Amino acid sequence: MLITRNSKIAFIGTGIMGAPIAGHIMDAGYDVTVHNRTKAKAEALLARGAHWADSPAEAAKDADVVFTMVGYPSDVEDVYLATDGLIRATRRGAYLIDLTTSSPQLARDIHDAAEVEDKHAFDCPVTGGDAGAIAGTLTLIAGAVEKDLAPVLPILKTFSDKIFYMGGAGKGQTGKLCNQVSLASCMVGYADAMALAEQGGLDVAQMLEMVGSGMGGSVALERLAPKSLEGDYRPGFLSEHLRKDIGLALQQAEDLDVTLPGADTAFALYDTLCEIGGSRLGTQAITLLYAEAEDQKAAGLDWSRIEGGDDEDSDGDSEASPESDPNDPRNFYHLPRRHGRA
Repeated sequence: MLITRNSKIAFIGTGIMGAPIAGHIMDAGYDVTVHNRTKAKAEALLARGAHWADSPAEAAKDADVVFTMVGYPSDVEDVYLATDGLIRATRRGAYLIDLTTSSPQLARDIHDAAEVEDKHAFDCPVTGGDAGAIAGTLTLIAGAVEKDLAPVLPILKTFSDKIFYMGGAGKGQTGKLCNQVSLASCMVGYADAMALAEQGGLDVAQMLEMVGSGMGGSVALERLAPKSLEGDYRPGFLSEHLRKDIGLALQQAEDLDVTLPGADTAFALYDTLCEIGGSRLGTQAITLLYAEAEDQKAAGLDWSRIEGGDDEDSDGDSEASPESDPNDPRNFYHLPRRHGRA
């Protein structure tokens, strides 16, 4: 299939990251049809000329290229492999590109299923956060070799400035999980540093500037630590999604008989943050675990959720237990529960 500027594009998942990515594709002149579970999150794109579809299958049925950016591996599996999923719903020769951070094995399963149907599916998770998505400067981590994605490269370049070709199917996801393991340890590191500086009587802002100027610096510290310091926990990347990613990395590490103590620690901390009500806060909210009780409460955290309190809120809206929640990372592909709180 020849991909041109007249090719039709479908984009499934227009959340924090997906919406600006789809917007860049539209800005380049491509005809884009979108679907999102919550239509309101697609309204800005619709106002700019995107077409709406009521389901992923409807969005993709006439598309030459389909992008997906959904939340969890269970969502990816459903969107692609369900009876009415993209593998069956799309045209022969279509390109299916999953930008979600997901399971390497699931990526291989989707790739193989697509090949049987004469379609081309690739895992291509991204890094760069919401800032990179908005700026169109994301880094793409492709489970492919360069020639595999050459037909869609002009589209990929509309929202990225760097592409790493990691090899075969699933290797893009493995590469992204390596990134997330490193990121998670950086988050724990700067949270520890901030706590130590505060209790040691330092000017925390000055300490962050000092650390950032040397070997202890990181992009996470540069971009997110100031938000933690200011008490700005609005999400550029959700804490529950980083918990999911670390969980997937720990699962793969166990499969490969590799021990990741830093990732284990980060998972335990983010798992705690999510269980006490911080799942929809940005990843910089990890510093709330070190904060005074009044600051935690102001941010919506409640330790009674895991300390034997009533599991249900007064309005009847309860947070599912990890054992029953299909989106809990410890339940993806039978992730061992030793990686979370007992």
